[in-house]
Order: sequence, then C-alpha cells, then structure tokens
Amino acid sequence: MSYPPDRLLYMRIVVLAGGIGGARFLRGLKQAAPDADITVVGNTGDDIHLFGLKVCPDLDTVMYTLGGGINEEQGWGRTDESFHVKEELAAYGVGPEWFGLGDRDFATHIVRTQMLGAGYPLSAVTEALCARWQPGVRLLPMSDDRVETHVAVEADGERKVIHFQEYWVKLRASLDATAVVPVGADQAKPAPGVLEAIAAADVILFPPSNPVVSVGTILAVPGIREAIAEAGVPVVGLSPIVGDAPVRGMADKVLAAVGVESTAAAVAEHYGSGLLDGWLVDTVDEAAVERVEAAGIRCRAVPLMMTDPDATAAMAREALTLAEEVRA
Repeated sequence: MSYPPDRLLYMRIVVLAGGIGGARFLRGLKQAAPDADITVVGNTGDDIHLFGLKVCPDLDTVMYTLGGGINEEQGWGRTDESFHVKEELAAYGVGPEWFGLGDRDFATHIVRTQMLGAGYPLSAVTEALCARWQPGVRLLPMSDDRVETHVAVEADGERKVIHFQEYWVKLRASLDATAVVPVGADQAKPAPGVLEAIAAADVILFPPSNPVVSVGTILAVPGIREAIAEAGVPVVGLSPIVGDAPVRGMADKVLAAVGVESTAAAVAEHYGSGLLDGWLVDTVDEAAVERVEAAGIRCRAVPLMMTDPDATAAMAREALTLAEEVRA
C-alpha cells in the first residue's frame, strides 16, 4: 500500500524535531512530499546563552540544513566556516572553548539576541531568520519561554546538575546521567501557532530524534502532548535506535536516566499507545514488531538508515504510508 499522490498535494504535516536527525529527516520528507504543508515544532531545550548571545542549536540546524547552509560532514554549524572570533576570544581567556561557534554562525546569534533584546519573541525572531534561509517549512520554536535541559550526573562522589550542552558537547556523555530535567518547561506555554498547527494537521510525525532531550522536551511543554493525543489524526514515529544502539549520538545515556532500555521497542513503549499510532523500526529490529504491536501501536520494519537523501525520502514515504494504514 502506498500513500495516494493526490493526498500529498493538500496534506498538512506537523513534525516534532530535534537537531541533526530531525533536520535530515525533514529534508527527506520534503523530497517525499514536495507539495505538503509542513510545520516543524523545534526543540529549544538545548538553547544556551554563550558570550552574551542566545544560541538555539536545534532551530539553527533545521534552518541551515533545509536552507542549504549546513556543514554536511558534521551535521551542524555552517558550511565554509572559519573560527577567528573563537580564536580571539580564547586569546583573551574567554570561554567556554569547548563550544565551537564559527564566524558565520556568530552572525545568526547576534541578530537573534538583538531582536530578543528589542522585545521580539523567539517565534518572531525565528520567522525573521528563516526569511533569509527559506527552509520550505514553517519552523516554530516549541515555546517562546526559556526552557533549558539540565542533566544530573555523579562526578567524584558528588551529584551535580549541568546544562545539557556541557554534558553532551564538553563531556561527550562520558558520565552516567541520573536524571534529565527540562528546567522551565512546566511553566512554559506553546509558542504561537504550535497548538493551531497540531489541531489542523493531517499527520503528525516523530522523526528519529532523541526521544528524551529532543522530542521528549517538546512534549514536556504543557498542552503539546495533550494536543497531539487529542488531534484525532495518525501519529507515527521512526525509531532512533537501530540494533539496540543509537544511530547517532548518545541517546542510550539519557534513555537510561529515565529508565528506558535502548531498544526500538522500548522507545515506542516510552511514547505509549496513548500518543503513538504507528512506529517504524529498522529491518534489523524486525523481531521487535510483535512487541510493539502488543503495546497497541501498529509497527512495520523498514530500512531506517539515512545514508543519502533518497534513502531518507523512502523512510518518510514509509511513515506516510503507515499513517494512511492507521487512518484506514
């Protein structure tokens, strides 16, 4: 069964996206459904203030990837980048040195910080930045309110809480996480347009983004999870775990912190049948299909490695096909 081409012309798709995995999936989705109306609800829990600037890594990764400015090799940051400002800051002894902002990237954060300082909300700032990059989707932050994901770790016999970026980038998740907390999420409100897009959607997709600190943080904003559960349309996710290991990054570390095993089936159960209608696992995890379906979630095993744009587009088509099966 395949998705009817005429349905793609008018389809309204909402995608909850983190950084690299979400951005690359979106590029494949645009290829698979070029005429669809796509709204992206982006994770802002990774946001951090550095050098007096507001940095939004996941929003920028989506914007750069879909706008043609991403460093393809590393999946984040700008292409043809230089680091003269970072080197000069280091010469002055100004840190942190572990977070690599490039010269081109600095310009984006300067503009964002200036607009925020002038009173514009993050959603309006994001729209203004996207006017340059033309990503071909409507990119919305999950909230205009400040939310920052923090991670509790044990170090030298002491428990301390650090910003997610320090845990992920500086420490490379080398310490076991004992808790993951989206600070401020419980008091945050969905950004303008988020709930409206969910209510108007024909399909909602969870790409192979981190289920705890990307998609999970978006769902932690009051009202978003409830709106998705009540939308009455197919909600389909793609597993970020293949062969019991993260495809990219260290998602197993934060999954363990919330008591979820690093398997495709366990992540589906973590989201739950009250939220998910369909779940795609990789062909190497075909044995997990029965377990996922026993949890009340329709499941299919298909290739899930984003090796190139065509392979990613095929994944997106499989997600839309599964959504149509659920709808039928």
